[in-house]
Amino acid sequence: MTALAVLAAETPNLVQSVDWLAIAPVVITAAVGLAVLVADLFVPEHRKGLLGWVSVAGLAAATATLLPLRAGDRATFCLTGDPAACSYTADHFALVVQFLVLVGALVTALLSVTAVREARMPAGEYWFLLLSSAAGAALLPASRDLATLIVALEVASLPAFALVGMRRGDRLSSEAALKFFLSSVTATAVSLMGVSFVYAATGSLHLGQVADRLEDVPGQLDTLAMAGVALTLVGFAFKTAAVPFHFWVPDTYVGAPLPIAGYLSVIGKAVGFTGLILVTVIAFPAYSDIWGPALAVLAALTMTLGNAAALRQSADRPNSAVRLLAWSSVGQAGYLLVPIAAAAYSGRDQIGSTVAYALMYAAVNLGAFSVAALVARTKPLQRISDYRGLYAERPLAALSLAFFLLCLAGLPPGLIGLFAKVTVLRSAVDAGLGWLAVVMAVNVVLALYYYLRWTALLFRAPEAAATPAGSPAAAPARTPWPVTAAIVLTAVTAVVLSGAPQLVLRFASGSLFPQ
Repeated sequence: MTALAVLAAETPNLVQSVDWLAIAPVVITAAVGLAVLVADLFVPEHRKGLLGWVSVAGLAAATATLLPLRAGDRATFCLTGDPAACSYTADHFALVVQFLVLVGALVTALLSVTAVREARMPAGEYWFLLLSSAAGAALLPASRDLATLIVALEVASLPAFALVGMRRGDRLSSEAALKFFLSSVTATAVSLMGVSFVYAATGSLHLGQVADRLEDVPGQLDTLAMAGVALTLVGFAFKTAAVPFHFWVPDTYVGAPLPIAGYLSVIGKAVGFTGLILVTVIAFPAYSDIWGPALAVLAALTMTLGNAAALRQSADRPNSAVRLLAWSSVGQAGYLLVPIAAAAYSGRDQIGSTVAYALMYAAVNLGAFSVAALVARTKPLQRISDYRGLYAERPLAALSLAFFLLCLAGLPPGLIGLFAKVTVLRSAVDAGLGWLAVVMAVNVVLALYYYLRWTALLFRAPEAAATPAGSPAAAPARTPWPVTAAIVLTAVTAVVLSGAPQLVLRFASGSLFPQ
């Protein structure tokens, strides 16, 4: 017994401790998703709407668990031999992105409550897939090893494929889901090959250890490491819809249910940008001379092509409103890439500008999709011309959409959009990327045209409808209150941020990672 006791004392403890509070936002979201899927087997058809409200409550509870974590000093799943190497870290960067993801999923859930019932989509499967995707998206910003990053990326993505194709019998929906699935799987396979190369060159998957070992890679492994760095970035660049990985965006947004299109435009991008930030500034700073110029060129190409395609959208073409928002999101992705590229030249503190811009973009873009979901209830062709005279029919919805578009354009009174763009421009100038700042400024001016054209259309006199003589004019259809709640929530957030931009812009002025 004495020998056994001595042997036990000398054997290192290989059991990792788990900080359940740190992982609570992810665990609650995933647990509620499983609970909803099981409950769907027992809830009668006429009570399926309850599953949506359980999902909304679960997302609200998961968001509330971020409050006790606000110190940003927790980590778990750490190596017993190296406590500093952890797979999950709840630092300020992770918490801010998790807040964006969970609140964005909450707004999507509010929009979906009515959409699921009216489109007769299978409720249990829909809510399970949405919550599973949100759980993966919430896991990714806290991931601190390459394996967990890839797993989180796929957990966020795979349910999204099914959500896009949820409208059974709809050819556009099925085509969009297939295109999204095939292109995303290809990008993920390339990233996995890159991760394997990085592991072969460094012998580690933890981001901190990878960064240290890439500083001194043996000469014979240098080419392998460089190839691994480049390939790893592909999957995350695909999620951000950066050119040339953007081709899936317009068709996917058009084919998806509108709440899911809004979800992909915000949470999908948050997943991509979070992954890019972690692998570039945390894991691969030693190869900043490779990914820095590459991301700068991608940023310039992405914003230019996105805005050019948005300019070409015809107001009378079916689905032109959704296509314009899709191409606009590609252009906005270019702006979001700028501070990440700048971090290669002037330090990782620059990525705070991306986080600040993403918070602004999430609020106003989800708001724009919320209004689009409202208009689509009576005008399912989703043309830009369908918004003509919206102020005369629904003044509050028109004013909200106008404010969202002005924020995206960076014009007063959408001050948060203006300040966020200035912050991104400043990050490029501070990094010595003057040419990229010029390209962005030109694109911002180009984007004014299609944002202002749509805004002006809201306040024009509505086209005369062919109504028989003596017949009363049709009253606007009643708006479901969950859709109203989504519009109000996003509009109030955008107004508050424009009145007090320091609530968001303070993230741009400091480091979100522990020093």
